[in-house]
Amino acid sequence: MSGIRIVGLKGGFSFEEADRHFASLGADAALLDPSVVCGEDHLRSAFMHAEKAFSEGRNRSKRLVTELILYAACERQIKRAIDLMKPRPSSPGMVAAVIDYDGDLHLEELGATEDSSLVEPSLEKARNLGVEPFPGMDPVDAVLEEIAFVDLMKQ
Repeated sequence: MSGIRIVGLKGGFSFEEADRHFASLGADAALLDPSVVCGEDHLRSAFMHAEKAFSEGRNRSKRLVTELILYAACERQIKRAIDLMKPRPSSPGMVAAVIDYDGDLHLEELGATEDSSLVEPSLEKARNLGVEPFPGMDPVDAVLEEIAFVDLMKQ
């Protein structure tokens, strides 16, 4: 069984630098805008659904990390998912969803510091994903429901 590590990152590095850093470690990482990451459960569920899609041959992409992004965006079209989830230059940092890598992330080499506040869920983040919870509904629960709907939309 695979695993995922979710790390909020701050520092003066670009998306491209972060992407190269994780690749140099041999780590597959989805780099995401924190304004659309509605908590760790959001990304853990997206990862679980992506893994299941691959194991059942229902994946839309060639790579698990791309499938994770598809589910995290609650989207069935890969380009739209990537456009929504990719960190913007104006973001205060990014969230790395690192797949199957237990080693040291060497964040100091990237000039990054860990910041778990970037992963905290909120109603605003759910809305940034295009998810509008029912009154009184937890935003994370609403996002998890939307992730489950992706499987229905893919059929």
